[in-house]
Parts: sequence; C-alpha cells; structure tokens
Amino acid sequence: MGRYPGDYRGTTTTGRCPVRTASTRSPPGRHEEVVVIFDNREEAGRQLGQRLAHLRGRDVVVAGLPRGGIPVAFEVARALEAPLDVILVRKLGVPFQPELAMGAIAEGGVRVVNEEARRLANVGPEEFAAVQARELVELDRRTRRFRNGRPRIPLAGRTVVVVDDGIATGSTASAACQVVRAQGATHVVLATPVAPRDRIGWLRRQADEVVCVQTPDAFFGIGEFYADFSQTPDEEVVDLLRRAALTMPVGGAVADPSGGDVEVDIPVGRVRLAGRITVPDPSRGVVVFAHGSGSSRHSPRNQFVARDLSAAGLATLLFDLLTPDEERDRANVFDIRLLARRLIDVTGWLRGQPVTATLPIGYFGASTGAAAALRAAAEGGFPVAAVVSRGGRPDLAAAQLTAVRAPTLLIVGARDDLVLELNRQAQARLLGCENRLAIVPGATHLFAEPGALEQAAALARDWFVDHLALAGHPGRA
Repeated sequence: MGRYPGDYRGTTTTGRCPVRTASTRSPPGRHEEVVVIFDNREEAGRQLGQRLAHLRGRDVVVAGLPRGGIPVAFEVARALEAPLDVILVRKLGVPFQPELAMGAIAEGGVRVVNEEARRLANVGPEEFAAVQARELVELDRRTRRFRNGRPRIPLAGRTVVVVDDGIATGSTASAACQVVRAQGATHVVLATPVAPRDRIGWLRRQADEVVCVQTPDAFFGIGEFYADFSQTPDEEVVDLLRRAALTMPVGGAVADPSGGDVEVDIPVGRVRLAGRITVPDPSRGVVVFAHGSGSSRHSPRNQFVARDLSAAGLATLLFDLLTPDEERDRANVFDIRLLARRLIDVTGWLRGQPVTATLPIGYFGASTGAAAALRAAAEGGFPVAAVVSRGGRPDLAAAQLTAVRAPTLLIVGARDDLVLELNRQAQARLLGCENRLAIVPGATHLFAEPGALEQAAALARDWFVDHLALAGHPGRA
C-alpha cells in the first residue's frame, strides 16, 4: 500500500474511533486518502493515551498484550497515571484454521470456551485438549519470562484497558477481553492504535468501549501503519514492566523485587525528575541521594557511594533535584526550600512504590543537597531514619537544624577548611538528634585524594546500616 504522509485534512470519527487522514500522491484524475503512519509503537502509545484521557482519575489498570502491545501500553499507562500489567492470554485456535478462536486460556487457570465455534468446526474433546496443552506450554513460558516473580495486579471491580499495537482479525484481542472480564473487570476498554474499519462493530461486542486512533478502510497488515514495526524482544518487555512497576501506582500488587538498576521518571509538581533506582533483594532500607546541582544521578562520587551501599544490602535512589533548564539558573542550586520540597515529594513517591513502601529511609546529601536533606528531614512529615552529609553545607538549613530528629553524620575533609568550620557550626545546632562529625584525614572538598572517597563511603555505609536496621526493627534497644 502506498503511503505518503502529507498535510492533515481533518479528522473523521467512527463511533469512538477518530480517524486522521492525509493526502496521497495519485495518478492524474484520481484522488484517494490513506491513514498517516506512526513513527513507532511509542508514538502510537502516546497518541492512544490522548484518546483515553477521559479515563484519567478512574480506578484503571492498563493490560498490554505481549510483545508488541507492551511499548504501546507503557505510554498509555503513563498518560493515565495508571498501573501497567501484562495480560498473558493464548488463543485456542481451530486446528485447521488457527485464526478462528474456539476459546482462550490465561494465567490463574482461566479458560474461556466458545462452544458454538468448537461445534461448528467439529473439534472433539481430545483435539481441543491437544490444542490447549500446546498453548499452555507457551503460556507458562511467557509467564515465567515476563512476570519474573511479580504477581498479577488484581482486576476485580476495576476498569481494564486492554492494549495491543494493532488489530487485524481481532481474535486475540477478543480473547483478552473475555479473560479480563472473567477475572472480575467491571468495565473493559479495548484500545489500539489501528484496526480495520469493518471490524469495529464486531469489536464493540467484545468490549464495553473500543478506542482507536486509526480505522482505515484499506488494511493489509498492522505493520503498514508503522515506519518502524521491528519485533519487540522479550528483554524490552521485561524492562518496560519493571520500569512501570517502579514508576506507576500498582494498587495492591508487589513491584519487581529482583534488583538491578532501573531508570525512573518521577512526577514532581509541574516537572518530571530523572533518576536511577537500585533495589537489592533483600533490602534493609533505601537511601535517597540529594545533590544541590541537577546532576546527582550522574555524579561519579555519588555513584561510587551508592555501589558501596548497594553491596551492603541498601536500596539507593539517585535522582536530579533540578531539571537541566532549572540547573542553568545558579540561584536554584541555593534555593534550599525548593530542593527540600523536591526531596519530600520524591520521598512520598518512594512511599507509594510497593518495592520501597515499607523500607526505612535515609538521606545522603552533598553540597547544598545536604541542607535540603536536613530541612526535608525536619519538615517532611515522613520518618527519616538517618542523614549523612558528605562535604555538604548543612549551615544553609540553619533555621531547621534544631528540629532535625534523624541521626546525622557530617563527613568533611580535613583540608576543606571553610566547609569544615561551617559543619562545626551546624553541628552545634543539631540539638534534637544523635550526631557526629567525621573528619577524613588529608581529604579536600571533593575527596579526590587516594583512599579518601573510600573512607567517606565506608563511614556513610556503616551509619546507614546501623540506623536503618534499627528503624526496621523498632523493638531493638
């Protein structure tokens, strides 16, 4: 099919499925229109998320069909601020016509049988059982591969958005809709970037609502509507599900506890802050890194300390307190109120993630981030088990220091004369908490001397291990 994306000529609507069209090149005397293609699945997901905006704020779970449906579903879940899960369903196709579904199976022993289709195809019990056994093998493989130990997100009583990267015949999508309804969904939405116009009426019988971005008349295959329709590897599916588990609300489900570095995108007010979270299994606490500039997650010194903490069984979150645009304004680096507010909001985000919800929290601050950490510990409303400042400026939180209750360790280089004096003055104001000033011999402000950063990391590790372990076991003396 020829595709020449031109100027948009408007939007038409079929039911709930808007269709965006564009002019195409045609022989003289002839004019036709085709649907504009998507660049890739991510762009298709963003467009689909916009069409589903009416669901934002409802009790929604987004369920993506693997593999190609997961990148689309990830963007939809982000747009709706909803949890993302994978829907593992296998169609039971008629042996001599696999596209014709006579039923479906899914996780948890769910089985849906279309008895009429089975009888019309003259498929007996033994033949049906053979088809089911074959599909169970693939279902089990995908369950182990994609879930990696994560349980399903409960669907009972919720709106479930079933997402695929496109619908051709609709048999798999129909099976998925039947399965989520069997799992207790009260409202089923089938959402896809593209589906044939002549299938929309039939699809509406399978779901309470059908939402499409494109519904072309001419339809030769889903890949025709994507500039990039390369295969989605298993590894990408696993990574997107892990990222979603850490960055999106998941209701009563438990997020991925398997560890590893995961890039996160944390919504804070009107901005989103980039970060990297590492969660060892098991974890005895989580340490949030705060750096005054916007480069906390890229700081080699912070990364060095984080690796030491991770090896000791502590989860770590390195994130940028400022966006790149904000960092260009030097005044923001010294806006301790702004930095502390960001840290408090990110702490609230951590408390909403199942993988870190119950872990004791510590703050590791450097530069002006140390002042933000102490102010956040004093004002945040969340219990903070320990604070460590490395070469920090706690004096910039002077008005809040007397209200700090978290045990605080101030680490300063012996040759960092000005900062050392400022830390001594700040320590004198820490009247409401256990505190200690640790001086690293021979170290300057950046702890660049041989062995200096290793000493600072060891001091921080021991402080966090001792105090976060105590917070995790409040009965200990």
